[in-house]
Amino acid sequence: MPTDIKAYPAVHHTKKIIVVNFNNDAELIKRFKQLPGAKWSQTLKSWYLPDTAAYRKQFNIVPTPIIGKDALQHIHEVNKPALQQMEQLLILKNYSTSTQKTYLIEFAQLLYILNKNPVNTISYDKLGRYFSWCITTNNISASQLHSRINAIKFYFEQVLKKENFSYEIPRPKKSLLLPKVISEDAILRLLNAAENQKHKLLLSLCYGMGLRVSELCNLKITDIDSSRMQVNIVAGKGKKDRYVNLPHSILAALRLYYKHTNQRCIYLKGNMVVSIA
Repeated sequence: MPTDIKAYPAVHHTKKIIVVNFNNDAELIKRFKQLPGAKWSQTLKSWYLPDTAAYRKQFNIVPTPIIGKDALQHIHEVNKPALQQMEQLLILKNYSTSTQKTYLIEFAQLLYILNKNPVNTISYDKLGRYFSWCITTNNISASQLHSRINAIKFYFEQVLKKENFSYEIPRPKKSLLLPKVISEDAILRLLNAAENQKHKLLLSLCYGMGLRVSELCNLKITDIDSSRMQVNIVAGKGKKDRYVNLPHSILAALRLYYKHTNQRCIYLKGNMVVSIA
């Protein structure tokens, strides 16, 4: 393709097209009109073609990125073993299911772009250009780029055993954002808006102890120690246990809930079973 011709994918009247811009040259226009499906758009003030694989190859257009898990289904046979090796090592290292999913999806984005080019032969320079493309063309956030770099870093350092990979790839600077603080009155209105007693208690547990949804779902009666006013959070983020303080107001609400539902609420302390009802 001549250097004075610029082509890029777009959507026009709900149809995927390839916009082609070039100088107002009579010979180029004549040649362009001979291409199947070539049309002029008065709205875009440009010539365009149907968005096909053949035209993308002809005009050297990078494949449209496939977002999310769909990329896992569009990896060339050459690079499928790399993805399988990475998945196996993530499992052997006992990474969380969430981390496994994130790493595989982010790594798959690179494999999809590489097509039939083996990932284990890619240079640091090409990786740098890929990450630049992720920012400038793919418009991913700095946060997602960090996840993508971590995934690719895992493959090169853990699977291929290439040392110092992280020193070769620069990382984008993260934005320092102030947390959004909800006023006490707004929190009370939120809790009081819950008419169901159980739902209100769940919201109180999340807010009062700073729990994640997964941690709340995995919470057991045996994790509550009312004598020390602490709750043991088992296998939280990073598969780490931690203790959080149990507010007196929440303990009272827990006791009231179990009393109303006629359930016996117990927790284990050493070898002794103690009732908190």
